[in-house]
Amino acid sequence: MFEEPEWVEAAPAVVGLRPATTQTRPATAPPVKGRKRRHLLATLRTLEAASLSRKSPSPPGSDSEEEEVGRKNKYLQRTSLANTSKEVGEKRKRKCQKQVSSVSDSEDKEVERKCLRHISLGGISTEEEKGKRKCQKYSHSHPTQPLDSVGQTVHNLRTSIATVDPSKPSPESTSCNSLHTLSRKQWRNRQKNKRRHKNKFRPLQTPEQVPSKASTEETETLPAPASDDLQARAGALRARMTQRLDGARFRYLNEQLYSGPSSAAQRLFQEDPEAFLLYHRGFQKQVKKWPLHPVDRIAKDLRQKPASLVVADFGCGDCRLASSVRNPVHCFDLASLDPRVTVCDMAQVPLEDESVDVAVFCLSLMGTNIRDFLEEANRVLKPGGLLKVAEVSSRFEDIRTFLGAVTKLGFKVIYKDLTNSHFFLFDFEKTGPPRVGPKAQLSGLKLQPCLYKRR
Repeated sequence: MFEEPEWVEAAPAVVGLRPATTQTRPATAPPVKGRKRRHLLATLRTLEAASLSRKSPSPPGSDSEEEEVGRKNKYLQRTSLANTSKEVGEKRKRKCQKQVSSVSDSEDKEVERKCLRHISLGGISTEEEKGKRKCQKYSHSHPTQPLDSVGQTVHNLRTSIATVDPSKPSPESTSCNSLHTLSRKQWRNRQKNKRRHKNKFRPLQTPEQVPSKASTEETETLPAPASDDLQARAGALRARMTQRLDGARFRYLNEQLYSGPSSAAQRLFQEDPEAFLLYHRGFQKQVKKWPLHPVDRIAKDLRQKPASLVVADFGCGDCRLASSVRNPVHCFDLASLDPRVTVCDMAQVPLEDESVDVAVFCLSLMGTNIRDFLEEANRVLKPGGLLKVAEVSSRFEDIRTFLGAVTKLGFKVIYKDLTNSHFFLFDFEKTGPPRVGPKAQLSGLKLQPCLYKRR
């Protein structure tokens, strides 16, 4: 007779399904459903019909003929089942190839995450879907594996997945889920607890040990600076402070010179001889910033005149004009920086009347008694003598009134240069004695004081 159990049990193993016995199938694995099941049932029916049609009737007593018929049916059944299994295997191979070629890296990652999620929850819909996903994952990670072993690999993966207990999620999935479900505050609290737990087992330090350790760390991390560096820093700081003090004293002296008469300035420098040196140093520093020094301009004009002309320099400073020309020069100032300087009040110079040819005031009309300076220059100049005045341009409010006041003191304007941005230059010729009395008011001679701002 036809032995049905043998080929019925063999068919599922060929096509990749589990055996139909209750001992091997796990209780939680769902049965095969859908199009696959219908296909398998149709195959089984066709095989059964073919085996029944090929049976030949035999008398009841012929046992050998029945055995031969049974062997033939078994052989036919096995060959037909082998053919069907080969067809199913080839179809599965083609499907795997299509899936491997079409699945990208991002889709593989999504498939892996979905597989892990389904495994942890025990919620895979069908065995066939699990087999497909595992086939994709395995083929992507092992591209050199031959396609003949794909079916066996899928079968092994199915059996391993089926043995997982869905009621117990894996520790990896639980850790991932716990990390994803933690809020930011909970994560911070967990980190704090870890640090507390770690610090709990540290050896306690006595208060005597803590400062000693800190002191040793400071000595190691902060090396003591070299003595040369300290000296250099101290020297730089001292020089900077000295420069600031000198600038403050220069501004004070400059204000005293412009706000008082020349006699008061003379007494100031007699009481403090170093003050004049300090003032002259600050003054030269300021003039160096100018595009042209007025003394150089006056020296250039004098070099074009005869060298026999006698020059009187009122407020000579360091005798720069006397060193620049060949003319004989009388140098006068409130203090001496050079042996050629005659210390005196410029309102009263030790010269005879009408004894010089040129009188020069280069940035020296500084006191409030400018009229006394110009009258003294008129006294010592020869008739027709030359008076040269160079003064800071910001001191003049009205140049016309200034020139008018100088004209009343016995001079005539012969040249003026207002092109320079820092100073104005004027040339006057002596026409005679002053035309106004000593008590007459000359408002044009009141120039603005030249005060330097703190920088």
